[in-house]
Order: sequence, then structure tokens, then C-alpha cells
Amino acid sequence: MSESNVTQRDDELREKYPVVTNPTRDQLTDKQLVDYEDFRLAFLYWLETAGKAPEHLGDSGFAEGVVKNTAYRTDLWLRWVWEEEEGYTLNIDHEHADDYLQYLAFERSVTTAHGRAVESALKRYFKWIHWERGGELWEPVRGFPSQSSVTKPADFLTKDERGKIRDAALDYSSVPAYNDLSPEQRDRWKTHLAKKLRKKKKNIRPLDFERRRGWKIASLVGVSLDAGLRPSEVEVAHTGWLDLDNDRLLIPREDSRKNQNNWEVPLRSRTSKWLAEWVKERENYPEYDDTDLLWLTRENNPYSSQSLRSLIRRLCDKAGIDYENRKMSWYSLRHSVGTHMVSERDLKSAQEQLRHNSPRTTMQYDGAPADERRDALDRMG
Repeated sequence: MSESNVTQRDDELREKYPVVTNPTRDQLTDKQLVDYEDFRLAFLYWLETAGKAPEHLGDSGFAEGVVKNTAYRTDLWLRWVWEEEEGYTLNIDHEHADDYLQYLAFERSVTTAHGRAVESALKRYFKWIHWERGGELWEPVRGFPSQSSVTKPADFLTKDERGKIRDAALDYSSVPAYNDLSPEQRDRWKTHLAKKLRKKKKNIRPLDFERRRGWKIASLVGVSLDAGLRPSEVEVAHTGWLDLDNDRLLIPREDSRKNQNNWEVPLRSRTSKWLAEWVKERENYPEYDDTDLLWLTRENNPYSSQSLRSLIRRLCDKAGIDYENRKMSWYSLRHSVGTHMVSERDLKSAQEQLRHNSPRTTMQYDGAPADERRDALDRMG
């Protein structure tokens, strides 16, 4: 191609595409600008003429819109690389691409759709490097999932159902029946009810027992709707996790199932109050005298996946939620946290709230500060 034709070609590319954006132009020196523009012109020309299928002869380039979007996204990426490397460079490798995706997911908290678009642009860049300069093709170490792989869990609760389950839990259980208690147990409960009802202990009657609702199930459901507790976490949850003055759970590494981190999990203030009520109430149950476990079943055993599955279905029955054609289990509460947290906040918030080590685990639902995640819980219901 003659020099005049090359000049004409380059001018046409400059008219159609952001060869050098204004932020980049302001950042580079004169010599760097010449070097960068030549680099970009070669890249964009290849995208336009051969990038879609370089293995084929003839017109196999991308559409103008694809080239333009790729130009913008790779320019932004390269400026990020220069900031990381503390200076201009075109010695770009796969690690720069992987680190940039990590940055977008966890510092910028971009949507999955935007992350996939950037990932595709970077793949086109390394495809050009491969075909024109002998470099290696790039596959991200941890990329954004494709649309076909992003599936919402089939059994998550809707926002309306979350509210119904919470209401059902409030009205679910009563304190032990008056006649089922031993004299010693009855005395403990009378002391507790006298404080709650602001009555003299001697005036507590069997009817007071019948009308009083216990806080165990309400607190268990409330915490699971906020923190998305796994069944295995319900099983080992204990009073040492509670920081109710600050409306949060502090889950130590040794109690964190499937991960190796300490976690701070915010709770709604409403849930924290329910927990505080349960902590006072549980003192009246002799089965809790020698354990710090937060919740035990009626048979005085730690909760299991099976007992929790039975509980959530009884709550659904009470709330009028049909689950005949749904996979309804305790994970339905957890999945609802992930699904709605991504919708209300972002991927990073959901990852922190659900205590996922790997972002790829959280991506199925499409860290912010704890206060912002608590606000999201309030909006989620």
C-alpha cells in the first residue's frame, strides 16, 4: 500500500473511531503519543478488516459499532495499566488483563453484562497480538460468566415471599404450654413472662403462656433472611457470633464453612432486636444451660438440612406460599439474599454478605461497606 493510501486509510480510521481519546492525549508526551497512535491505528484497522475471522480471506472484519466499542474499552484498560505500572508502556501481558477484570468486578463493581463486554474487547486485543505479532491468545483466569451460564437459583424467595416468611415466623411458635412444664421450669418462665408483660410474678396465669409467642423461630428466620445462613452454619451458630450493639454477626474463621476468612455480616436492626429477645428467652430453656449454640430443635438437637427443610415448608404453609413445583429448602432463603442483594447493590456486596471466597460463586446471582449492605437488606424486605 502506497504512503498516500496509508495516510488516507489512517485519516478514515480517525474519523470513525476513538484512535486516541482526549484523556489519553492529555496523559502522554509527544513521542509517546506518536508511538501509541501508530499502535492503535494498526489494531483498529485489523479489527475492521480481519478481526472477526482472520483465518479467512476477504472481508472478515467486525462491524463499525464493535470496533468503536472495542477501541474505547481497550483505551480505558491501557490507561489503567499505565497507572498500575506508573508509566506508559505497550508491553502488555495476560496478567494485566486478568488484574483488570478483578478490578472491574471488586473495586468498580460493574455489572456482569459490562464485565463480559470488556472481557470480549480484551480477547480481541490479544487475538490481534496473536495473529499479527506472534503473541499468545488469552483466556481469563477468572472471567465473567456468559449469559447462558448466569442462572438464577430456581428456588429463591421473591421479595414479597421474604416478607411473608418473616411475618409467619413472628407468629409461628409459642412458649411451652403451662401444663407441660415442671414446677422448676414453670417458675423460670413465670419470672421471664413477668418481666416481659410487666406483671407481678404471682399474677402470671396459664393464659399468659398461651398468648405469648417465642422468639426462637423468628430470630432464626430473621438472621437467615439477612445473612443467608447455610444449614451447616445454623448448626454451629453460637452466642459468640453476636455483636448486637452494632447489629452484626462476627463469624470467626474456624466457624466459617467452605472458606478460611473471618466475616462481618450486617443485620437489620429489626433482626438484631429479635435476636436480643431470643437470647433473653433461651435462658429459660434448661437444654441451653450447658451449650452456647444459638438454636436447638424441639428434640434438643442442632438443626440439620432435613429439619430446616421441614421448617421452611411449614412456614410456607403458614404464609400461603405454594412450593409444590419448587425446590424449597433452607437454601431458598440464602439464594434470595444473593439474588436481591445483587439487584439492590452489586456483585461485591452479595459476595461479602454470603461469605463467598470465589467471585465466580457469587456471579450466579447476576465488599461494599457493611452499612450500605444493611441498607440493602431494609429495601429487600
